[in-house]
Amino acid sequence: MRVLVVEDDAKIASFVVRGLKQAGYAVDHAPDGETGLGLAECTGYDAAIVDVMLPGLDGLSVVRRLRAARSRMPVLFLSAKSAVGDRVRGLESGADDYLTKPFAFSELLARIQALIRRATNAPDATRIVAGDVSLDLVTREVTSAGKAVELQPREFSLLAFLLRHSGHPVSKTKILEQVWDYSFDPQTNVVDVVMHRLRAKIDPDHARIETLRGVGYVFRPHA
Repeated sequence: MRVLVVEDDAKIASFVVRGLKQAGYAVDHAPDGETGLGLAECTGYDAAIVDVMLPGLDGLSVVRRLRAARSRMPVLFLSAKSAVGDRVRGLESGADDYLTKPFAFSELLARIQALIRRATNAPDATRIVAGDVSLDLVTREVTSAGKAVELQPREFSLLAFLLRHSGHPVSKTKILEQVWDYSFDPQTNVVDVVMHRLRAKIDPDHARIETLRGVGYVFRPHA
């Protein structure tokens, strides 16, 4: 899952981005409305967190333009304004939720997960199961054939992506887009390196994660 954070406060942005990455999300950050709008228009995000008060193009205008362009991406507004009228204006502009500052990251994460769950019609946005492999996005627990597996953060994110696309081939480019940051070098072999480590932990026989030459990889849930 990939989330866009549009926030001009560097401290808040760092806090949110770091927390989302630790929760297994790929995250891009935009420091202003124009940059955020540009990223949202050209990249397929699963959700966006947008500050209302942004330099230049404000958050309300960003969301209005996205909705005018028929974007259905879930949007959560962040704002220091807590009055009922401010919340109403935020929701009327096209946002799906509104969270006031200061906030607890656990609440922000729960709200984002709820938005994604509703948008994808997923029964549970925090747990992913494919075959005998299970992954919990909140507790970070992973089991394979009933046994607990310890994964590094990027291994965890890669496995989550593979499980979400279980049975369907995914290219290295798509993996980079969804698991690594927007600015990551597409020429790197980091996908191969992390995939090798992941296989050693959950698929040493290469029975679950199949390499499709010239295409990418596919997770076979019933290998």
